[in-house]
Amino acid sequence: MKEDAPSLRVIDTLRAVDPNAWNALAAGHPFLRHEFLHALHETGCACGATGWSPRYLTLWQGVSLVGAMPLYQKNHSYGEYVFDWAWADAYHRCGLAYYPKLLSAVPFSPVTGPRLLARDAATRGLLVRAALQLAREVSSLHVLFPGEAEAREMESEGLMLRRTVQFHWENRGYASFEQFLSDLASAKRKKIRQERRRVQETGVRLRRLVGDEIQDEHWRFFTHCYNGTYRAHHSTPYLNLEFFKRLGESLPEHVLMVLVELEGKLIASALNIFSREVLYGRYWGSIDHVPLLHFETCYYQALEFCIERGIRTFEGGAQGEHKLARGFMPIQTWSAHWLRHPEFSDAVEKFLARESKGVERYVDELNERSPFRAES
Repeated sequence: MKEDAPSLRVIDTLRAVDPNAWNALAAGHPFLRHEFLHALHETGCACGATGWSPRYLTLWQGVSLVGAMPLYQKNHSYGEYVFDWAWADAYHRCGLAYYPKLLSAVPFSPVTGPRLLARDAATRGLLVRAALQLAREVSSLHVLFPGEAEAREMESEGLMLRRTVQFHWENRGYASFEQFLSDLASAKRKKIRQERRRVQETGVRLRRLVGDEIQDEHWRFFTHCYNGTYRAHHSTPYLNLEFFKRLGESLPEHVLMVLVELEGKLIASALNIFSREVLYGRYWGSIDHVPLLHFETCYYQALEFCIERGIRTFEGGAQGEHKLARGFMPIQTWSAHWLRHPEFSDAVEKFLARESKGVERYVDELNERSPFRAES
């Protein structure tokens, strides 16, 4: 490299990286902020012990950070939301090791955003090529949920692209929830009003808390609900109380909690992360069953919040065709993949070509079932 060219460093902690320098590259995305990622590592949620060993790529111009790529070495595929278990199984059946692999993603969060944190295409290209060089020491490189333009840049560097589908809600400048409902077809509008009325008739009280309004007891209750959701699905929670409390302390301006009370007792809660442009639906749980409460707590309260704040997009998270009837439309999301083994790479490339055609047909079918009035 030239003497004035950026130098590359692979780091396993963000402790020594200036938060302001890192956040200047994060483009305002809350999940990519230094505080969020460092909290995941420091609280033991995303670390070597849980199979998420940080191998962050950083580019430096002297002492100045000019580029970064959140990167992890993984020995499993949990917490990713782009499923490659079948690829791992095929490797295993052929006597090959799929793990460890390299992964660029926000742990446990299927949210679209930059993965190449840099201000220019040349620096992003350097990061991709450096990641590919590191990947030659393992089986593969996977970059989850980049934006489409960034995914295309990775494709030009030799990665294969994969499409998946999420459901996002777009704010069309609504002045109220009722104005949003007026854009829906009559049957959909009627169903949502019925759902909200039935929840209200149970006597529950819902509150939306932001930032410093969320107290220690609220975090403890929410974590109890969050853990219960995972237990109900016979799974292990990825995140812990220490992480959630640290999130509330370090990024209060990005946190929305919805609390539900019945007869003066908390019975359910939901947690959302938001920026000025996007709200991300994340976690929910309840300790008492109230019919339709999930829709009110996780969707309708968040939609009202977006309308009040002028937030443009509500990303509803992974999967969920039931969101379509509530105004969430299908959006294609992206991932990029490189496999070191040439024969497996060829096989995956052919599979992805077939899968992409299926995803396109699926999105077309969903769009034909749009909940919106034709004239809107």
